[in-house]
Amino acid sequence: MDLTQFSLEGKVAVVTGGSRGIGRAAALAMADAGAHVVVSSRKIDGLEPVAAEISSKGVKGLAIAAHVGKMEDAKALIDQVMQQFGRLDILVNNAGTNPYFGKLIDQDETTYDITMNVNLKSIFFLSQMAAKIMKTRGGGSIINTSSIGGIRAGELGVYCVSKAAVIMMTQVMAKEWGQYNIRVNAIAPGIIKTRLSEALWKNPEVNAKAVAQIPMLRLGEPQELAGIVVFLASRAGSYVTGETIVVDGGRVHGEPAWLEKK
Repeated sequence: MDLTQFSLEGKVAVVTGGSRGIGRAAALAMADAGAHVVVSSRKIDGLEPVAAEISSKGVKGLAIAAHVGKMEDAKALIDQVMQQFGRLDILVNNAGTNPYFGKLIDQDETTYDITMNVNLKSIFFLSQMAAKIMKTRGGGSIINTSSIGGIRAGELGVYCVSKAAVIMMTQVMAKEWGQYNIRVNAIAPGIIKTRLSEALWKNPEVNAKAVAQIPMLRLGEPQELAGIVVFLASRAGSYVTGETIVVDGGRVHGEPAWLEKK
């Protein structure tokens, strides 16, 4: 097997939500594969150590603060990438939020708008900006972070709705942009040990309940999604588009039937 098909040497990648968790793991993995990587999130302080770690791998790492839910920030991010590198080959739309954990019937407009702006609107317009660049360069790869909450109804209300919309958006973009050799795919994590989900895994009782619903009987780690991002970004995934790859330890298939009940 030719492992060079996983190489990203000379490519330029942008990762939103890149200061920690899945975004950080994906950024470092792509740097290991040879890509120059721009990491972005709202606060520069959390990004700079990641950019430095990327640069230590012999490629260029760049930190750019941007609130991708605001269109002026999203445009400024892409503009800076083009000024610094003159190209954009890979976009990982990983930034996400969930400011509301209550019942759907009580959700207010403010938290609805925040969720939709970051989880959905930002992906649409960043991908649109990237696609216009990729189209002129013969193609590229866009990878969107959805969730198993977008596949199966959960307790996170509008968050789940936004992540379901990401899956359909991925398919529509893939169908329209395939003619330009732009591949658009999504990953759908289960419960991964990140700051976004720490309210679940830091509570021993809630954590135990969640683990019992996962066939692999453990939560996922951010780096367990990094290899899939490299695959989708590289020549190894050159004929894959419009797909959503679930990474959840088997949770969408239901709790392990063989597990002894106590």
